[in-house]
Amino acid sequence: MTVLTAPTNLPLVAPRLSKLAWAAADSLAVAKRNIIALTRRPQLLGFATIQPVLFVLMFRYVFGGSIHVPGVSYTNYLMAGIFVQTVMFGAQNTAIGMAEDLRNGLIERFRSLVMAPSAVLAGRVLADAVRNLFVIALMLGVGYLVGFRLQTDLVALVAATGILLLFGFAISWVTALLGLAAKSAEAAGAAALPLTVLLGFPSSAFLLTRNLPGPLRAYADHQPLTATVNSIRSLLLGGPTASHAVVAIIWCLGIVAVFAPLAVLRYRRAS
Repeated sequence: MTVLTAPTNLPLVAPRLSKLAWAAADSLAVAKRNIIALTRRPQLLGFATIQPVLFVLMFRYVFGGSIHVPGVSYTNYLMAGIFVQTVMFGAQNTAIGMAEDLRNGLIERFRSLVMAPSAVLAGRVLADAVRNLFVIALMLGVGYLVGFRLQTDLVALVAATGILLLFGFAISWVTALLGLAAKSAEAAGAAALPLTVLLGFPSSAFLLTRNLPGPLRAYADHQPLTATVNSIRSLLLGGPTASHAVVAIIWCLGIVAVFAPLAVLRYRRAS
């Protein structure tokens, strides 16, 4: 009887994926887990949408009559700031989520697995980006109800959405670091709030920065939220789009370059 044997020169295992490919696969798996968890707790998504809706109504109907912006209706001017501020507030959930995962032992279970150390953080940030996309769509609908009208085209709207998601991605790395450093979810939320206030209100989100005092105006004109708001506003309403978009993207990439490695380092040391 003839015995057939496999050729000895064939590889016994499939070629290994690169480290980057493994990290990407792990990140997508963690992101899927977080999105599923979010769908099973719809009250969290509901509460996340109440705040931006209240901001729209408050600034549109309470402060809108006393704030004048030459050449444009305040509703159109306001919505770019609301979009960015909504993404900024949403980044607090990243801090709270990381703190909860650390406290309930999920981080320890992830660290016991053979997976990229950055995947837990990247998965959380990516899942929050999906949530941001939903909230942005909701805010666009609310904006149209209160009088906002797109002055450009659909391509510009898609570009604005991309920059908003990039900004949220960048800020989420900052808040992920805060969440890992905090001792509890409550502390993480409290730690993220000053960042939101210091970037959100002294900016061009809700008013013209030229009306601010000198030092405060200099700060407001040269910080990432203002750069992002100016970019979104020019994409939605028209204006010098390219220069604003480039500045906003540089800010976002710079934030990721600094805070993503810091967050991964803190994750390695988290206990």
